[in-house]
Amino acid sequence: MALFGNDKKKKAADKEPQAPAAPKRLIPEDSLPELRKFFDGMQEPVELLVFTDSRQNTPYNAFMESLCRELAEIADKITARFLGLDSPEAKLYEVDFSPTLLLAPDRCQIRYLGAPLGEEARTLVETIMRLSAGKSGLSQISRQLLQELEDKRHVQVFVNPSCPYCPGQVGNAFRAAVERPDLVTAWCVDASQHPKLAERHHVGSVPHTVINETFSTLGLLPEERFVVELVTLKPAEELMAEQRAAAGVQTPGGYPVKEVDVVIAGAGPAGLTAAVYAVRSGLSAVVLEKNVIGGQVAVTPVVENYPGFASVPGKRLMEMIAEQARGYADIHEGEGIDEVKVGKHVEVYTDKAVYVAKALILATGASWRKLGAPGEDRYFGFGVSYCSTCDGYLYREKKAVVVGGGNTALTDALHLKNLGVDVTLIHRRTEFRAEKHLQDALAASGIPTVLGANVVEILGDEAKVTGVRLLGADGKEQEIAADAVFVAIGLNPNTAIAQELGLNLDANGYIVADRAKRTSIPRIYAAGDVTGGSQQIVNAVGDGSTAALSAFEDIAHPYWKKTRPA
Repeated sequence: MALFGNDKKKKAADKEPQAPAAPKRLIPEDSLPELRKFFDGMQEPVELLVFTDSRQNTPYNAFMESLCRELAEIADKITARFLGLDSPEAKLYEVDFSPTLLLAPDRCQIRYLGAPLGEEARTLVETIMRLSAGKSGLSQISRQLLQELEDKRHVQVFVNPSCPYCPGQVGNAFRAAVERPDLVTAWCVDASQHPKLAERHHVGSVPHTVINETFSTLGLLPEERFVVELVTLKPAEELMAEQRAAAGVQTPGGYPVKEVDVVIAGAGPAGLTAAVYAVRSGLSAVVLEKNVIGGQVAVTPVVENYPGFASVPGKRLMEMIAEQARGYADIHEGEGIDEVKVGKHVEVYTDKAVYVAKALILATGASWRKLGAPGEDRYFGFGVSYCSTCDGYLYREKKAVVVGGGNTALTDALHLKNLGVDVTLIHRRTEFRAEKHLQDALAASGIPTVLGANVVEILGDEAKVTGVRLLGADGKEQEIAADAVFVAIGLNPNTAIAQELGLNLDANGYIVADRAKRTSIPRIYAAGDVTGGSQQIVNAVGDGSTAALSAFEDIAHPYWKKTRPA
């Protein structure tokens, strides 16, 4: 649902969402019919309580008021009240920040601190519907886990408007608050609008979740893992280790067995395209994604080389591809693969089900490569980041360095410059490897560069990044002050499943696949970044279609069963 219109009307796709100084109408006319139809399903009324103070965050106050007023105009069962921080209601609900939005405060404890810009507006709409229906939308397992909760939980999810992972984590918190309104308080905090609270919790990367001021996590968690950690206030890994150590404790069994023609691992461009082509060929398919839909493309600020789009945000492109793929196959986010057994069938085991399939397509993509410098792990999430789209917004009017010399590094540097970050680009070689148009844009931008230097240490003050130490080709060291370090030095393939299966890998660790995307084991196919090559979106899409068509052909005519002439 494109609450604020579609991207065809955007003139600068890499610009971050901004609160207009004097908003006229936020929700465009072409989105109104869809929203009205969506809200037609409301059952109980939902009140939006908006608190503002003209002395704080004035542009965001106007945005918040306009958005809530327009939502109330669309649906009869949505009402909005506008109050000041000096009102009795502000004292009653302990509101001291402007703007703050409370949702149905008579029956739950959900609030926004800061106007819900970007994708958070969609989360707002979805939460209104959940409150109206009185249903959290949590899985049965999550609901059962929350019933064991006995003490209060205060959840704060710190976000920024451009983060593709933040809405999912906010959704986790809000659904838990709808399910247990008696014990769970959930806040969505825009870190850029409320920097004091963000600084208090040392927020350097988003989504950053703080529970009861004592327990914190980084990133988007699968729903059930989020609920486990919410209830226990322990990392899921630690809890599982305790269970394994306890005598007689067994992993829950009895998972449903589902038969499907093709299991596709990964919901990036390759995996989603494979789903479309598999089902159009007459096969049944399911896509399993351990994280969130979109892969690396979802966190790409702007894509300028995908046919049909002169310029499109990576997240928007993946939303369109995912929307089409959902019309063909089920896509399960937060469901990773634990084990694969190849016998008469291909059996795929997850923590939710066992899939008995005829083929498996590995479209597991690649992950950011680390520098390996001291301080990198220590300050991850506290100034060290691998995603400028996610975290760049946090460092406006601050200093940052980008490390790398390829397309991603230059794109990140330009993106940060556009956000208002004082950025410096560092590359270990004396020349950049990026495409010429990016090098030209870099030169025109005036971004300072340091070539022929390696980052040998990331410096910090035990709480956050303060700079980097460089070693030049001449053996001399220098330090550059920085509030953030964005690492963009390439990718490592996600080949854990391939290695366990014993698939052939090349010298760089990528899966070896032929032109038909067949691997060294029949019925196992590979597509996209996990196979190496130029790692472009168009190639991933082509790989996905090829792998699906090969699976269809091989299921009908198994090449490994053909008898060879004597």
